[in-house]
Amino acid sequence: MKQVAIYDPAMCCDTGVCGPVADPKLTELAAAIHSLEKKGFSVKRFNLANNPAAFVENQTVNAVLFEKGAEALPITLVDGELHKVSEHPTPRELAQLFGVEADELTPIKPKIPLDIKAVSKGAK
Repeated sequence: MKQVAIYDPAMCCDTGVCGPVADPKLTELAAAIHSLEKKGFSVKRFNLANNPAAFVENQTVNAVLFEKGAEALPITLVDGELHKVSEHPTPRELAQLFGVEADELTPIKPKIPLDIKAVSKGAK
Protein backbone atom coordinates (compact mmCIF):
# COMPACT_ATOMS: atom_id res chain seq x y z
CA MET A 1 0.00 0.00 0.00
CA LYS A 2 1.23 3.50 -0.83
CA GLN A 3 2.52 5.67 1.98
CA VAL A 4 1.71 9.35 1.47
CA ALA A 5 2.96 12.07 3.80
CA ILE A 6 2.18 15.76 3.42
CA TYR A 7 4.35 18.33 5.19
CA ASP A 8 2.27 21.51 5.53
CA PRO A 9 3.42 25.03 6.28
CA ALA A 10 2.53 26.46 9.68
CA MET A 11 -1.28 26.65 9.77
CA CYS A 12 -3.82 26.79 12.55
CA CYS A 13 -5.62 23.77 11.04
CA ASP A 14 -5.41 21.54 7.97
CA THR A 15 -8.99 21.94 6.78
CA GLY A 16 -8.77 25.45 5.41
CA VAL A 17 -11.81 26.69 7.31
CA CYS A 18 -9.90 28.79 9.82
CA GLY A 19 -9.70 32.53 9.55
CA PRO A 20 -11.96 34.97 7.77
CA VAL A 21 -11.85 33.22 4.37
CA ALA A 22 -11.93 29.44 3.88
CA ASP A 23 -9.41 27.97 1.42
CA PRO A 24 -11.44 25.72 -0.89
CA LYS A 25 -8.37 23.75 -2.01
CA LEU A 26 -7.51 22.81 1.58
CA THR A 27 -11.13 21.92 2.26
CA GLU A 28 -11.19 19.64 -0.82
CA LEU A 29 -7.89 18.06 0.26
CA ALA A 30 -9.18 17.41 3.78
CA ALA A 31 -12.36 15.84 2.37
CA ALA A 32 -10.34 13.64 -0.02
CA ILE A 33 -8.06 12.47 2.79
CA HIS A 34 -11.09 11.73 4.97
CA SER A 35 -12.61 9.65 2.15
CA LEU A 36 -9.34 7.75 1.70
CA GLU A 37 -9.13 7.03 5.42
CA LYS A 38 -12.71 5.67 5.37
CA LYS A 39 -11.53 3.28 2.63
CA GLY A 40 -8.61 2.11 4.81
CA PHE A 41 -5.83 4.16 3.21
CA SER A 42 -3.43 6.29 5.21
CA VAL A 43 -2.31 9.82 4.44
CA LYS A 44 -0.18 11.41 7.14
CA ARG A 45 -0.06 15.18 7.50
CA PHE A 46 2.49 17.15 9.48
CA ASN A 47 1.97 20.82 10.33
CA LEU A 48 5.14 22.87 10.83
CA ALA A 49 3.50 24.77 13.70
CA ASN A 50 2.46 21.63 15.58
CA ASN A 51 5.15 19.10 14.69
CA PRO A 52 8.43 20.77 13.68
CA ALA A 53 10.42 17.67 14.67
CA ALA A 54 8.88 15.72 11.75
CA PHE A 55 10.38 18.25 9.33
CA VAL A 56 13.82 17.96 10.90
CA GLU A 57 13.79 14.17 11.23
CA ASN A 58 12.84 13.44 7.61
CA GLN A 59 16.03 13.78 5.54
CA THR A 60 14.22 14.42 2.25
CA VAL A 61 12.02 17.17 3.68
CA ASN A 62 14.94 18.66 5.58
CA ALA A 63 17.06 18.79 2.40
CA VAL A 64 14.31 20.51 0.39
CA LEU A 65 13.78 23.08 3.14
CA PHE A 66 17.51 23.71 3.41
CA GLU A 67 17.76 24.24 -0.36
CA LYS A 68 14.52 26.16 -1.05
CA GLY A 69 13.36 27.48 2.31
CA ALA A 70 9.85 27.48 3.73
CA GLU A 71 8.45 28.54 0.33
CA ALA A 72 8.85 24.87 -0.67
CA LEU A 73 6.00 23.91 1.66
CA PRO A 74 3.80 21.99 1.33
CA ILE A 75 5.94 18.98 0.44
CA THR A 76 4.38 15.63 -0.47
CA LEU A 77 6.26 12.34 -0.22
CA VAL A 78 5.05 9.07 -1.73
CA ASP A 79 6.72 5.96 -0.33
CA GLY A 80 9.43 8.24 1.08
CA GLU A 81 10.23 9.80 -2.31
CA LEU A 82 9.67 13.43 -3.23
CA HIS A 83 6.41 13.72 -5.17
CA LYS A 84 5.34 17.37 -5.05
CA VAL A 85 6.79 20.66 -3.80
CA SER A 86 5.16 24.04 -3.14
CA GLU A 87 1.56 22.86 -3.59
CA HIS A 88 -0.75 20.24 -2.18
CA PRO A 89 -1.75 17.17 -4.15
CA THR A 90 -5.18 17.47 -5.71
CA PRO A 91 -7.95 14.97 -4.96
CA ARG A 92 -7.46 13.67 -8.53
CA GLU A 93 -3.74 13.05 -7.88
CA LEU A 94 -4.52 11.26 -4.62
CA ALA A 95 -7.09 9.11 -6.42
CA GLN A 96 -4.46 8.10 -9.00
CA LEU A 97 -1.90 7.32 -6.29
CA PHE A 98 -4.32 5.04 -4.42
CA GLY A 99 -6.04 3.57 -7.47
CA VAL A 100 -9.53 4.84 -6.73
CA GLU A 101 -11.95 6.83 -8.87
CA ALA A 102 -11.51 10.59 -8.54
CA ASP A 103 -15.23 11.15 -8.01
CA GLU A 104 -15.01 8.98 -4.88
CA LEU A 105 -12.81 11.68 -3.32
CA THR A 106 -14.72 14.72 -4.55
CA PRO A 107 -17.38 16.06 -2.22
CA ILE A 108 -20.85 16.16 -3.72
CA LYS A 109 -21.97 19.75 -4.12
CA PRO A 110 -25.60 20.51 -3.37
CA LYS A 111 -27.78 21.14 -6.40
CA ILE A 112 -29.52 23.97 -4.60
CA PRO A 113 -27.24 26.26 -2.60
CA LEU A 114 -28.22 26.82 1.00
CA ASP A 115 -29.27 30.42 1.64
CA ILE A 116 -28.93 31.29 5.30
CA LYS A 117 -29.63 34.73 6.67
CA ALA A 118 -28.67 35.55 10.24
CA VAL A 119 -31.24 37.41 12.24
CA SER A 120 -30.37 38.86 15.61
CA LYS A 121 -32.64 38.42 18.62
CA GLY A 122 -35.18 41.15 18.92
CA ALA A 123 -35.25 41.80 15.15
CA LYS A 124 -38.65 41.73 13.56
